[in-house]
Amino acid sequence: VQLQASGGGLVQAGDSLRLSCAASGLTFSRYTVAWFRQAPGKEREFVAAIRRSQGTTYYSDSVKGQFTMSRDNAKNTVYLEMNSLKPEDTADYYCAADSQIIPSSIRDIRGYDYWGQGTQVTVSS
Repeated sequence: VQLQASGGGLVQAGDSLRLSCAASGLTFSRYTVAWFRQAPGKEREFVAAIRRSQGTTYYSDSVKGQFTMSRDNAKNTVYLEMNSLKPEDTADYYCAADSQIIPSSIRDIRGYDYWGQGTQVTVSS
């Protein structure tokens, strides 16, 4: 099983980026997939998730209305569309997946079995 995150980069405040997380060895449609981020010196925090069945999305309060998560089952890929980026969005972004996680645990980092490597997002002011 491998999750490959990509799409990070250096942008200016107000710009947009789209992160991708592609899976191999598992079928994303059967998994709840989440994005977490970790800023320098801080703990990894929940950003967004999309449930395996209905495709219900969840967002942290800090990105609600700014980020949009989606999935393309045919490509076995999930996306995180990030708009109006701010310097405080600077972090390494990680995708994670789990087939058994329950809704009440979706924001819990401990609930995910599979993790991709991070993709770095830097937002300059």
